[in-house]
Amino acid sequence: MDSTCPLTGRAFVVTGVSRRKGIGYAIASRLAGMGASLYLHHFAPHDAEQPWGGDSIDDVVEGVRGRLREGASLDHGSIDLGQPDGGELLIADARAALGHLDGLVCNHAKSGGDGRLDDISWENLDAHWQVNTRSTILATKHFAHQHDGREGGRVIWMTSGQVTGPMSSEIAYAASKAALAGLTASVADHLVERGIVLNTVNPGPVNTGYLDADTADRPPEILRDVLAHFPGGRFGEPDDPARLIAWLLTDEGRWMVGQVLSTEGGFRRW
Repeated sequence: MDSTCPLTGRAFVVTGVSRRKGIGYAIASRLAGMGASLYLHHFAPHDAEQPWGGDSIDDVVEGVRGRLREGASLDHGSIDLGQPDGGELLIADARAALGHLDGLVCNHAKSGGDGRLDDISWENLDAHWQVNTRSTILATKHFAHQHDGREGGRVIWMTSGQVTGPMSSEIAYAASKAALAGLTASVADHLVERGIVLNTVNPGPVNTGYLDADTADRPPEILRDVLAHFPGGRFGEPDDPARLIAWLLTDEGRWMVGQVLSTEGGFRRW
């Protein structure tokens, strides 16, 4: 196999590929360049409600398509993963487009509708659970059911900074993502017997638009404080976690099983 295209002949689902500034787009772009065929999930209505706004889905898809290697294919679809059958529909649509699936990257997440403990409601908690946690678990279940045990089965979950420190103003988000980190070892233990390797990645503060002053969802003084905690003097960029995730999906990453990995560039929380 060409070492520059280690994912040739394999098919991956990447969720949350809705914006060219997003982590999902960076992951998909890397996988395309490594020879993979791809199914891109997106849900533009979510981004349209955020301070940073949405993007042209056509431009997102064509940007990834332009990185595909010869012989690889690409399809995409809009699915609301907050719906009870969202995870099942995701895998069914991807299989219809690509056939057998070799990997699943659950990059999607709900933003907004959050707060501190004193302000949080059951509606906030349920909304984040449904999108961030429930759909990830069920999509993984349906991915595993279709996997035939061939070499290279991979699943990536995404957690967040609560694994290394407090996120006291984002209780619903932190709870939903912490559940995935806490469940990683148990699900990985189940999947590895089917030839599927699961790991979870904490990308740290990555600027996907929410850390830009003109589209931030938090005050300028908080942005300055976060930036001051990066020894390199810059926020994380989408390709920073994408590099780790792409490696985990290759055969080179096969001995990393059931881990929660932080890729934060030395981010100092205190």
